[in-house]
Amino acid sequence: MTSPTASPAAVDALIIDYNGVLGRQPTTPMWTRLAGIADWPDRHLDAFQSAFWAPREAYDAGELSDLAYWAQVLGHHPGPRLLRELRAADTAMWMHTDDHVLDILRRARARGLPMTLLSNAPHCLSDALDATDWRCELMTDALYSARLGVCKPHPAAYEHALTASGIADPGRVLFVDDRADNCDAASRLGLRTLHYTGRAADLEAALLPAG
Repeated sequence: MTSPTASPAAVDALIIDYNGVLGRQPTTPMWTRLAGIADWPDRHLDAFQSAFWAPREAYDAGELSDLAYWAQVLGHHPGPRLLRELRAADTAMWMHTDDHVLDILRRARARGLPMTLLSNAPHCLSDALDATDWRCELMTDALYSARLGVCKPHPAAYEHALTASGIADPGRVLFVDDRADNCDAASRLGLRTLHYTGRAADLEAALLPAG
């Protein structure tokens, strides 16, 4: 875990990742269902996941359309109906949130802490996240890679998020992400960082200091 560089009480804003922090990772049955929709040979999940992730950064960055992305995953262009089914199942499996994390964020938001969501996500997932109740309730702003045209850990992603936070001093902003490389990039820009490893207590200690 990368700890905040000073007292948590001095944090004036939060920039937080979605998947792996707020959002739960997809389960094996979810992956299996998506592979089934894709009619992946023998439902071989390792091979399917490798194909799924290979063009994902370009998709997340908005460089590939839904059709172009799934054509690369499948090795052929899906028809309109299959594309809709793949897009819906893909989006749905990232929508499950961690209630413990949401509870901590609600308590921090009640204390007036501004929050910005910064997520690597394609357009379809970005739209779905923006429509959730927790997004409307908790987040001052939400920035997604497909809309920014750049993914974390590119410095521009953090610069956009800092601007959205409204805090001029990055040392007074806490960035939380489940990937160490994303935290390292944020730290190089002067943000405080918390490498989230699934321990809600670490997030609580950073955002809700005793007293």
